[in-house]
Amino acid sequence: MARFLLVHGASHGAWCWRDVVPALTALGHSATAIDLPSHGADPTPAAAIGLQDYIDAILAALPEPAIVVAHSMAGVPATGAADRAPASVQRLVYLCAYRPEDGDSVASLRRAQTEQPLLTAIRRDPDGTTFRFDAAMAPELFYHDCSPADRAFALDRLVPQAIRPQAEPVTLTGAIASVPRSYILCSEDRAIPPRDQQRMAAALADDEVYERPWSHSPFLAHPEALASLLSGIAAP
Repeated sequence: MARFLLVHGASHGAWCWRDVVPALTALGHSATAIDLPSHGADPTPAAAIGLQDYIDAILAALPEPAIVVAHSMAGVPATGAADRAPASVQRLVYLCAYRPEDGDSVASLRRAQTEQPLLTAIRRDPDGTTFRFDAAMAPELFYHDCSPADRAFALDRLVPQAIRPQAEPVTLTGAIASVPRSYILCSEDRAIPPRDQQRMAAALADDEVYERPWSHSPFLAHPEALASLLSGIAAP
């Protein structure tokens, strides 16, 4: 069976995969979720990190090759990690995630979107190194198809997001082309517009794009279905 490494998006942490890890385990796989620097239980100050720190954290969590599942923002550092060490990434799965080309950043990909649903919800912190998502707007942006309990679980755990890792461009050598890649397109996503997901997924083969009627957070709203889909993607 497959080995999975699950990488969270902006302001989230390993906690968001709470229900997916046991669902994958029940299907016979092994799964590990990590906290990127300054997220979850990781104590690194947000002011001290850049994109390379995210990339290094992903690579450090790959002592053995695995299928890397990158959610949202994590698509950029996960692509950087796969490009740097393609033998360590058996497959890269973008879960409603930003898929960069050389020189792209999370910020540049967001600015290129046809719509900007996140822009009005971003609140820059006074120190200028982090931002937060407006607590009143986050439920509809990220968790509109989640249960009230799961919504509260997530909102209680969101952390300030470091700006520098999102602003810095990723450098790709071309080695990423040797890594099999898949895209899970969430057609009910209110954070990254589905039409922009379609545009980013268009570079992949049609049979590597999987569309589901999910929000931006299927790991909470549909964990068993997501695990089943990932299991199918992992099958030879």
